[in-house]
Amino acid sequence: MLWPHRRLSSGPFRESTPTTGRSSRLRRAVAHATVGIAVIAAGSVVAAPAHAAGNTLTVNVGTTVRPVTHVAAGGLYGVDEGATAPSLSRLYPLHLNTLTQPPPGNQQLGNGATTPCCDGLEVADKVTSAGGQQYLRLSDIFSAFPYNWVSWADWESKLTTMIQERMAATTTTNIAGYEIWNEPDWTWEGRLDDTEGSFHDMWTRSYEIIRGIDTKTPIAGPGTAEYDHDWMYAFMKHARDTGTLPDVMVWHQLGTNSGWQTVQANVDDFRAVESSLGLSHRPISINEYASPSQVDQPSVAVHYMAEFERAGVHDAERAYWYEAGTMNGLLHNDQPTASYWAYKWYGDQSGNIVETVPQSWLDGVASYDASRKQVNVVFGGDSGDNTVKINGVGALGSQVNVTLSRTNDTGRHTNQSAPVTVSTQTYTVASDGSITVPVSGMNAVVAYQLLVTPTSGTPTWQQTYEAENATVVNANTHSSSSASNGSYVGQIDNSADMRDQSFVDFLVHVPTARTYSMSIKYANATGANATHGLAYNGGAWSTVTYPPTSSGWGKPTGTATVNVNLRAGYNMIRLAKGSPGFAGGIGYAELDNITLQ
Repeated sequence: MLWPHRRLSSGPFRESTPTTGRSSRLRRAVAHATVGIAVIAAGSVVAAPAHAAGNTLTVNVGTTVRPVTHVAAGGLYGVDEGATAPSLSRLYPLHLNTLTQPPPGNQQLGNGATTPCCDGLEVADKVTSAGGQQYLRLSDIFSAFPYNWVSWADWESKLTTMIQERMAATTTTNIAGYEIWNEPDWTWEGRLDDTEGSFHDMWTRSYEIIRGIDTKTPIAGPGTAEYDHDWMYAFMKHARDTGTLPDVMVWHQLGTNSGWQTVQANVDDFRAVESSLGLSHRPISINEYASPSQVDQPSVAVHYMAEFERAGVHDAERAYWYEAGTMNGLLHNDQPTASYWAYKWYGDQSGNIVETVPQSWLDGVASYDASRKQVNVVFGGDSGDNTVKINGVGALGSQVNVTLSRTNDTGRHTNQSAPVTVSTQTYTVASDGSITVPVSGMNAVVAYQLLVTPTSGTPTWQQTYEAENATVVNANTHSSSSASNGSYVGQIDNSADMRDQSFVDFLVHVPTARTYSMSIKYANATGANATHGLAYNGGAWSTVTYPPTSSGWGKPTGTATVNVNLRAGYNMIRLAKGSPGFAGGIGYAELDNITLQ
């Protein structure tokens, strides 16, 4: 569902880069080549917001946007191999969605790097353990940016080798797609099209080479530096007419004119392009977001989170401007920076994303989890004295506890060991089911969290995990009034090989190491027993049996119970129809949730 989008003309955040046309493209080249030193210096002062105070962010708990999937929890070159680049203990709380990483054999030396970083196949195990998926950016086989093209024969040889290496990685299940080229609207057009043909021809030729080797893995593109209607329409028409349509649509949101302010308008325009060409809607990946001067500001991240969720974006990755392997500045020396805590709060969200209505620069993203009895609001963007009004909290009782926390306003080279707790108060719920929380002395760069829970009866740790909030691979999420939280995961059907095996990975957090009873809520309308493989933390496989349910598909009324031996803290639990090391399940079952006791 799409929500109304507000247009903004100016704002409080540092922005010192050109934003339109060829200037924007030049800006990108300079940033990649020089690490943006001048940009940082010029952007060291925060301007005053257009409206400094007196605004209200409204949260409507009863209006569901979609299930929580942590859309914005990704990065470009965000994860490197090795124990501390970054460590899993830092990645787990972020609940990674999707990353964009270099391809096998990567040669890219981005932004002053002296050695290539972050080969997608080399980091695959770490990313999978953290619950993430990856796109492989194939153009990063070149060492320089913009890309040091040699010839078609050279590219075709490189392309063939990369796809063959991926195909040989038979235990790597988290390659969500191949991104053929990066920012073709200026790294190809105006540089290579006069001698090597149009980008349309390049796309078709490359697409056909990939599909000649790998017929299954999604292909992502075109990966433009900014969204442009005419460019996108021409590309999609050509792709339709040549049978080379991308499976995932990609463009970037990097500056003032193509930052968070235009996310909704760009998505709406692209959906109109698809409709005009008679095409079905494709998932949208914004695989670079936030300019160099924005990426270190916690509240800017909140703006992007909110807009991506409203617009129905599938996944989004923080841009790479500086050090690789740091989740794009969320970590420094593998310790949290201020922005990390905004993403950690976002990672803590579960259940459903619910409607937020911004005012002026005050915005946020909010979730409601009925099983945890928790409303989690991450917000920011304005200064001075403002208000958050939360409607629909009556289900939590006549009184609620409200904890207000904040980040610092420091950048990527300063650690913040923990969020700052501003206040913890008890609020009486009004007769209309709302509470109004004043937030005084706000800093426009800082991110804030409001955590709302009942005054009693709140679970001390999360016990129920919805399948639609988990990492869903080669399966689909569906709505159902019969399912807890309103959704379930179905079409967990494939077991052939690592490219299309179907499974759901639940990242769970438990207080102590012990044996837990795990109840799995499911539907099985086959009329016979179905099975899934069960493994956790990379251990041995066992089998879960799902007896048939009489209620039909989409009505998860069955419960299967097994025991799992979990360690204290984070654990990854996989339920699979097919997975490396598992011979494959029998029949079919849909998953609603798991509950640990």
